[in-house]
Amino acid sequence: MLIPVEVTAVRDKFKLPPLPPADVYGNILINRSSTINGVFAATFSHWSHRLKYTCSVCHMELGFSMALNATEITEESNRNGEYCGACHDGKIAFGHTKDNCEKCHNSNISYGKEKFSVTKDLPKTTYGNKIDWVQAMDDNLISPKKYLYDTTKPIKFEKHLVLEAEWAMIPSAIFPHKSHVQLLDCSNCHPDIFNIKKKTTKHFSMMYILDNKFCGVCHGKVAFPNDDCVRCHPDMRH
Repeated sequence: MLIPVEVTAVRDKFKLPPLPPADVYGNILINRSSTINGVFAATFSHWSHRLKYTCSVCHMELGFSMALNATEITEESNRNGEYCGACHDGKIAFGHTKDNCEKCHNSNISYGKEKFSVTKDLPKTTYGNKIDWVQAMDDNLISPKKYLYDTTKPIKFEKHLVLEAEWAMIPSAIFPHKSHVQLLDCSNCHPDIFNIKKKTTKHFSMMYILDNKFCGVCHGKVAFPNDDCVRCHPDMRH
């Protein structure tokens, strides 16, 4: 059954915050210890990095937490080739030298947005960066690296899960493993975010997702936002 959904009504019901411009969506300010030490917070653009690397490179191989400012990144660790320094070494990407400081430490969430035009030919969606990143990979328009160091072949797991909604008149959500394992490692979700046993993740509801739990760890911050109901609930229609 197709159920009409008014987007404005959904936003009002769930009190979703306004979305930033597409060229800023997913940008963050890393500021665990910068400003308290008299240094501008570091800007990080997810869209510019995901053109070249999958999420698992940073959030599995390099040890970055999914939670903002939960990882203790220091200048010393970067210079020793950890965290950002794994790539920003003057060879793969610009290095940690004095003349490059402002490229990251500028406290400007919009820094570098003029480069967003490089994505103009990628498949489009309605929300977030307005880019269908999975389709871009499927069409071989981008080929982000899965690993920096590890040469292990990723596990292929393409099972679709049908997640029945507990709210009346809301159609089931579909979870495609294939599109997620293209970007993530199994350990990014299991077992910390989702119990791997069927129907044993407690309190898995939309309200918790909107509170940055479960799917909300990524969706609404970097992956497409929760405004895009049909991407998960395909039997809905706007």
